[in-house]
Amino acid sequence: MSNTPHLADPDHNPSFTKAIFSGEIREDLVFPFPVPTDADREAAAAILDSFGGWAKETVDPRQHDHDGKFTDATRAGMAELGLMGLNIPEEYGGFGASAMVFNRIFGEVGATDAALAVYFGAHQSIGCKGITLFGTEAQRHKYLPKCASGELIAAFCLTEPGSGSDAQAMLSTAVPSADGTHYVLNGTKIWISNAGYAGLLTVFAKVPVEIDGKKKHRVTAFIVDAHAAGVSMGQPEQKMGIKASDTRTFTFENVQVPMDDRLGEVGSGFKIALEILNSGRLGLAAGSTRGTRIMMRHALEYARQREQFGRAIGTFEMIQRKFASAAADCYASEAAWMLTSSMVDRGGIDFSLETACCKIFASELANRTAHETLQIAGGIGYSKEYPYEQFVRDSRINMIFEGTNEILRALIALTALQQPGERLKQIGKAFKDPLHSLGAIGGYIAGRATRALTKAEFTKVHPALKEEADQVSDVIHNLAKGVESLLMAEGKAIIEKQFHQERLANAAIDIYMSICTLSRASAALTAAGDDEAKAAPDLDCARLFVSSAARRARRAVRALSRNQDARQKAVAQRALESGELCPELSIG
Repeated sequence: MSNTPHLADPDHNPSFTKAIFSGEIREDLVFPFPVPTDADREAAAAILDSFGGWAKETVDPRQHDHDGKFTDATRAGMAELGLMGLNIPEEYGGFGASAMVFNRIFGEVGATDAALAVYFGAHQSIGCKGITLFGTEAQRHKYLPKCASGELIAAFCLTEPGSGSDAQAMLSTAVPSADGTHYVLNGTKIWISNAGYAGLLTVFAKVPVEIDGKKKHRVTAFIVDAHAAGVSMGQPEQKMGIKASDTRTFTFENVQVPMDDRLGEVGSGFKIALEILNSGRLGLAAGSTRGTRIMMRHALEYARQREQFGRAIGTFEMIQRKFASAAADCYASEAAWMLTSSMVDRGGIDFSLETACCKIFASELANRTAHETLQIAGGIGYSKEYPYEQFVRDSRINMIFEGTNEILRALIALTALQQPGERLKQIGKAFKDPLHSLGAIGGYIAGRATRALTKAEFTKVHPALKEEADQVSDVIHNLAKGVESLLMAEGKAIIEKQFHQERLANAAIDIYMSICTLSRASAALTAAGDDEAKAAPDLDCARLFVSSAARRARRAVRALSRNQDARQKAVAQRALESGELCPELSIG
């Protein structure tokens, strides 16, 4: 299997999520629901079968958690199965799996052992992904075959003590040597997954450049030998969960990095980091979603067996609600990661916001599910004798990994606002010189009237789901109007309005998940010969999810104009200044 990696390329490729902020529905990007090729089906089935059999005999997540490390057999087995080169192209010694196959396997690894999924993903989703996407042919041929075989384990070094998601604040530097043969790298990177196993590092540092006679520093990516002189590691971090994942600090002191090991152009490091993380987020979404299924299998089995008041607790509606909600959310999350994977494989689509939506939704779903399974298990859920408490500890990191969910929400909102914001900016300029801009002004006013009176409709959703499709199109229409009003009222100040950014992102996430769900359920109905009874398992999940998601999105859009933001800010600022959450209750 051969796979050509595709970039999100936001500057040139269309984006479904960006379009909805302008009231557009790009159905061509999300319909029909993807059907795996025969080659992908065969590959996934073969890999899942071999991994499943091996994992059953070898992988013990509870032992890994207890020991805080993997067994030698576990790491060797991953390499022998070919998993360490799963998404590395065939011409460089890998399997060349499509995004759809890779993320399905990622999901299975994550559901088997969350820490093992970190080892697997940190290596090829982000560790050596930059070489696959941006490396020269010489770099790919030099490093990727060893990464594919597992001889070299890769790690991704971006975060620093003073900079996480704000990569521009990094302090690490890479200064060209006087003779031009190498860079001298200095700095510290923290929270590096795979650190203790790594032989190859993708490191980001600032390179000094001169622009218009002024000295600037531009973030640049480098391939670094983890065992080079001047590279040192800290002790393993003692973490709450995913304990077998080796996480440490790397320090670089005058490390000589050959010029040939610069990854991409000087100053392209930030773009490279974003593209790499796009890939990682989708794998994280697939792992979180598959993990949700496995956690709920434990809870379902327990709920069938555990009796209270003379009947199984699974017959009680408060317990049933937990299962129904998780089922609908899992259905949507699976649809989203699979559809987004198909965008990656198709190419020519900007999937950057969609992968962020998938990661946020799935990571929060897994975290929520872990707590619900523990609650269903009751007292035994709190005991280390059973797996439920480990579910809670292992799942929590996903909302922090590869961009916290708060940062990703800001990314979704601010990126998606660029297009409507630019349009309003141009109209603002036109109004300053109205006599020479009547055409532009007239076109905008007519367009605004059209947007206010008409809304985009779905044409590819199965007729049986028309009611749900109408709910989503209503929300998209109102979101676009709300965005326009918000931008006209706030202008550039929207950059600091994170209450609004969170609402916009939440609405966008629920809209995207709903559309992926409608696409999946429409395909299921068609496959069932339009027989709603036959497709009931899909229809019920879809209708439950879209109804709830549309309701949440409507609330988010309404809150753009009716909210208690000023009061929230006052309460928070008072607590920050005083160090007390709220007034103390005085007795006597």
